[in-house]
Amino acid sequence: MRTTLCKLAAMLGCLFLPALAQAADLDGASLSLAWIIPFAGILLSIALFPIFAPAFWHHHFGKITALWTVLFLLPFTFSFGAGSTLSLIVHALITEYIPFIMLLLALYTVSGGILVEGSLHGSPKVNTSILAIGTALASIMGTTGAAMLLIRPLLKANDNRQHRVHVVVFFIFLVANVGGGLTPLGDPPLFLGFLKGVTFGWTFQHMLLPVALLAALLLLVFYVVDSYFYRREDEELKPHRDQPLRLFGKVNFLLLAGVVGAVLLSGFWQPAVHFELAGVHAELQNLVRDGLLLLLTIVSLWITPKQVRAGNEFNWGPILEVGKLFAGIFVTIAPAIAILRAGTAGQLAALVHTVSGADGQPVNAMYFWMTGLLSSFLDNAPTYLVFFNLADGDASTLMGPLAQTLLAISMGAVFMGANTYIGNAPNFMVKAIAEQRGVAMPSFFAYMLWSISVLLPLFALLTWVFF
Repeated sequence: MRTTLCKLAAMLGCLFLPALAQAADLDGASLSLAWIIPFAGILLSIALFPIFAPAFWHHHFGKITALWTVLFLLPFTFSFGAGSTLSLIVHALITEYIPFIMLLLALYTVSGGILVEGSLHGSPKVNTSILAIGTALASIMGTTGAAMLLIRPLLKANDNRQHRVHVVVFFIFLVANVGGGLTPLGDPPLFLGFLKGVTFGWTFQHMLLPVALLAALLLLVFYVVDSYFYRREDEELKPHRDQPLRLFGKVNFLLLAGVVGAVLLSGFWQPAVHFELAGVHAELQNLVRDGLLLLLTIVSLWITPKQVRAGNEFNWGPILEVGKLFAGIFVTIAPAIAILRAGTAGQLAALVHTVSGADGQPVNAMYFWMTGLLSSFLDNAPTYLVFFNLADGDASTLMGPLAQTLLAISMGAVFMGANTYIGNAPNFMVKAIAEQRGVAMPSFFAYMLWSISVLLPLFALLTWVFF
């Protein structure tokens, strides 16, 4: 059996390695595009299984993701050695996955401890108002925090309606994505830019008009669409009186402020202390941030009355789904990011050439679209970093002479995360919560029909206005 496994690993290694390239680090210039197959397999599984085998996917999505991850790690270990494999896994866990899942876990748990009782009448005006409030909150408490806080009240307001899928879709567009564009707290790509030296003031000043314009247009489109579906509802299903709203678990708002403070702390506090594990640097400020986020999660669970979470129908399903899927994604995405980072020396050189003119100057419209399209299918935070470094890599230059290029990268990473369910983590969580509440959410490709129909024309308009 062991001999057979070794032969299998050798065959896979020959398939994936161009010219037997060996490397202690993941050198994108020497990697074949075949290394991306396991990552593509996870994406296709997310897209196709819910359509053709929904029950099987619901019970085994974690195992399927793990299988694709193993199919990546086996040939990688044979080709680059156990040490490089360990380093890749540790890097994915410490620098990407753990910070990612700790922030999501804290925001999901804390916001799930805030119960909005009573009921609003899910009319077009009320729904549009909720979306507008969520869009504004997303840049203050993050897209995940705002989405988790408001998705349940929105679903409750519309639980009597027959047509409500569009309400959740536009909620994903606005609250889970576009609204996070004003500050580094709003969306992970902008926070990475903040860590690289992009100031709060620059982000707010330059992103204010694009966010305001896109949000206003989306709210207008939503109001028209929701009004159309609302007129088609049966009259007996339309309540005529709202029930007064009451808030429970309000102490969790203080914990949300703590989450924001922990994230800000890791950006402002730079003690220059780090630890090394398997060749990966773990910086003290990041470890402290993740520890504080875990502590805030535990405190929220401890002090929030059980009946408050019961009123929210709070359960761990959505965060477990995101956690399992993105664990595989963060590991298998490494070759795709490495090839992109290799620039013109990598197998995606043609794509890299599209963002620069013949004179070597950046083509800002292409930076917007390339960053955005890749952010739709890759994680938008590392994609932002790839194009940030490709443009220049120096924050002062990008905030100065190349300000329009940085704006294009920022807009693409934040806005186009709404194109697919996997473009931004809150998308999946909102989808899972809506499905638990009985909303028949669109499949992966059906959701993309919504984004293509609604978002792409607006992105074309933004291109014309800003680039």
